[in-house]
Parts: sequence; C-alpha cells; structure tokens
Amino acid sequence: MTDLKTLASLAVEARKNAYVPYSHFTVGAAVLCSDGTIYTGCNIENSSFGATICAERVAMTKAISDGHLKFDAIAIAADNGDDYIVPCGICRQFMSEFFSPQTPVLQVKSAEDFLVTPFENLFPGVFVLKK
Repeated sequence: MTDLKTLASLAVEARKNAYVPYSHFTVGAAVLCSDGTIYTGCNIENSSFGATICAERVAMTKAISDGHLKFDAIAIAADNGDDYIVPCGICRQFMSEFFSPQTPVLQVKSAEDFLVTPFENLFPGVFVLKK
C-alpha cells in the first residue's frame, strides 16, 4: 500500500502543472484507488469561470475514466499560507459519490506537513440520491 507521505508528495508535485492565469492559486491532488493505482490532477482555470475544474475532480475523473470507482484516500495540496487546504463544496459533493465516510482526505501543506481528516468530517449531512 502507498504510504500517506508518498500520496502527499505526489499532490505537491501535481501542483506544478496547474493552469491558473486568473487566480494564481495552484492546487494539486493525488487519489489512491483501491487497487493501489494513483492518479494525479491539478486545477485548470478558464475565462468562463464555470468551466474551471478543481484538482480533485481532475484526478478522480482520470481514474473513473479508466474504470476505477473505489478510492482509499485523496491528497490535496495548495500553497494556502498557514492554513490546510479544504476541498470546495462541488468537490465534496463529487467525492461523496465515491468515498466512504471514513475515506482519508489529506490536507497538504508539504510532503511532511499534512492533516488527515475522514471525509465525513469535511462533508456532514451529505446529499445522496438513491440508486
């Protein structure tokens, strides 16, 4: 199994590819699939802000498009000053489709400095349609 420090490091590395000409706020993510495969992503902005996509959803959609639907953890890295990065509401709703309440979410400042939070603590009262 991939250790959390490696996942955090990959999220930090993914930030380097962010396309952020408007906010200049780089974010990287690394998602660990249940089979051990890791996908990374970065945020990609667009002048039509609604077309912007967050790093978390980039990493997860890459994994999902390759047939992975079960995830063991996600790391999200940003230069957020003294604060740990928290996924936005759209990303939390997206994650809720695939994460268990206990899925670890790593809020990364650096490969050595990250906070691990169960998904349910970041998104209580999740909205879920019955399948």
